[in-house]
Amino acid sequence: MRNERRGEEVPSAEAGAHAEARAPREEASALSADVCVAGGGPGGRALALALTRLGCDVVLLEKRDPARGAGPAFRGESVSPDGVRLLDLLGVGERVRQAAHRVDRLEIEDAGHRVLDVRFADFPYRYRHPVELAQRTLLAALAEQTGRQPGGCTVLEPATVTGLLVDGPAVTGVRANTPTGPVRVTAALTVGADGRHSAVRRLSGLAEHARHTPLERDVVWLKLPFPADWDRRAYRVRIAGDSHGLFLPSTDGTLRVGLNIPKGGLRTLRSGGLGGLHARLDRLAPQAGAAARASLHSWSDTALLDIFTAEVPRWSAPGVVLIGDAAHTLSPVLGQGVNHALADAVELAPLVAEALGRDRRAHSRALLAALQLFQRRREPHVRRSRALQLRQERMFTLTAPAATALRRTVYRALDASPALRRRVLAPAYFPGHTPLRQAARAQEVTPV
Repeated sequence: MRNERRGEEVPSAEAGAHAEARAPREEASALSADVCVAGGGPGGRALALALTRLGCDVVLLEKRDPARGAGPAFRGESVSPDGVRLLDLLGVGERVRQAAHRVDRLEIEDAGHRVLDVRFADFPYRYRHPVELAQRTLLAALAEQTGRQPGGCTVLEPATVTGLLVDGPAVTGVRANTPTGPVRVTAALTVGADGRHSAVRRLSGLAEHARHTPLERDVVWLKLPFPADWDRRAYRVRIAGDSHGLFLPSTDGTLRVGLNIPKGGLRTLRSGGLGGLHARLDRLAPQAGAAARASLHSWSDTALLDIFTAEVPRWSAPGVVLIGDAAHTLSPVLGQGVNHALADAVELAPLVAEALGRDRRAHSRALLAALQLFQRRREPHVRRSRALQLRQERMFTLTAPAATALRRTVYRALDASPALRRRVLAPAYFPGHTPLRQAARAQEVTPV
């Protein structure tokens, strides 16, 4: 299916691009593929694997330099039960399961009282438990499995996308910078899997009508020693007045903490010194506060995440498509970013492979139809997850006494009703899953 089309670099005013003019430079080396994937995170790596398994030729560009390590320490590690299912479909489930940390419970405490205790084993699905999985382990497993496919995948890292190639109205590839010089990659399809600040989204013009919604808070991330008397297989949400925090187990035995602060409030928090941070943790979870006083000695041990959502009306244009955070940036609540990126990859790959298998004169039209179908199928799932996240965000930030009392009542109602828990949490953890009692009519299944 190799595509030999060569395009021209998109000028800054053409096809919605915003690339800056550049001075003359050395001649770029050239590569050609069916699909060029910009971004080597979970979505990009999963898509490369899914496409190579279907016989497509792929070039993947990743801007991070592998020689400099895995990058920021506070990246998403939570994989939902549906994400576990998708990793099995991709053929890496067994490999990553050995390194994953299974989670059995989700508990919420509000004003010192436990108001919700969700046991994942109670859900009637084959894949029931979320897992914590270090992102470097996940990426390595996806890359290793991709390398086993016939033809494999050409990976350029570090490689930074600097422009798009176009032929008339269609994107035909990318121009990128690498340590060995500039590269031109021509491809029937260019995929922006390059995250919440996507260069492909900006250069293609797909960002033009994107709606960015800043939420009312930012999150300070940190790692602490795991409290000795805490259950290591539980997600914890702690709420106290106008503060809340997420407390998540890590595969390395530590505790990941996401501490909410008002939007733009880091300077105020830091003005109170580390003692103010310790006091905020004490208020939410005394065990974590004690761990912070013993181990947190510098603000450099923390990271700030700017919380916003982004809705892109069109995920695709001729020759280009966005997936994952590039298409639909979500809040970190319930850890949905990685899972939706994996779901995008698994949904998109067979549609693209089928379109590229058409007669060359027809495959451009077939590819455009496939990209539109991809968005129609995936967008409702993303919309439901975003709505659930935003409801939770609003619930967490309630401060008036009557509102906080109502919040506790809602959580206790969820706690008391298994049917209500399934209805509320299924869009996040079990999208599209069939209950076991229904699946068993077709074939016998074993719970995971």
